[in-house]
Amino acid sequence: MPQMAPMNWLILFMNFTMIFLMFNSINYFSFKYEIMKNKNNMKIIKLINWKW
Repeated sequence: MPQMAPMNWLILFMNFTMIFLMFNSINYFSFKYEIMKNKNNMKIIKLINWKW
């Protein structure tokens, strides 16, 4: 029915927006990122001359 279309589209948009936000937040917070500090990498960085 065309008369009911705006309300249905609004509800659909809100549902898809909430699902999108939930999916992104779960995907973002489900992984634990660790900073890898390796002494070998630090030695290589110190050997690089930045005055080239």
